[in-house]
Amino acid sequence: MTLSNSVNLIEAMPLLAKNGGDWYGTYIHVDEDGNILDKHRSHLIPVFEDGASDYHQRNIYTWDDGRQVEYTFVGRYEDGAVIYDTDRIWGKAWESDEHTMILRFHYKDDPDKYIYEYIHLSDDGEHRTRMWQWFNEKGEVYKRTL
Repeated sequence: MTLSNSVNLIEAMPLLAKNGGDWYGTYIHVDEDGNILDKHRSHLIPVFEDGASDYHQRNIYTWDDGRQVEYTFVGRYEDGAVIYDTDRIWGKAWESDEHTMILRFHYKDDPDKYIYEYIHLSDDGEHRTRMWQWFNEKGEVYKRTL
């Protein structure tokens, strides 16, 4: 899928561009009391094409039992943010400062709930942390992902 417009995403969102490459980690989903609901490995691959305004990311999640799922996200740059509208999610991501990206998104199969994801990149660009806060239709946190 190509969504190109005339903006160079690498220049428009330099922090986002620093997040390119392969990132490996673990996602841990906890309820509001801190009880672990799920835990799995992640391999995230953000890709940038020089001069393009589109954002592409491939996520591969693997559980200890061998189960694996893969998702591809494509977004377009618009007014200081990357806008997502895939078959699974819709939302947007923006840079809040020189270290932090924020993504607000909804799953299309549960549109009354929403998630804020905070992504922090270290000064040396070698370490990244992520945290999701899951909000219900009343705006109350009911789950977190670390």
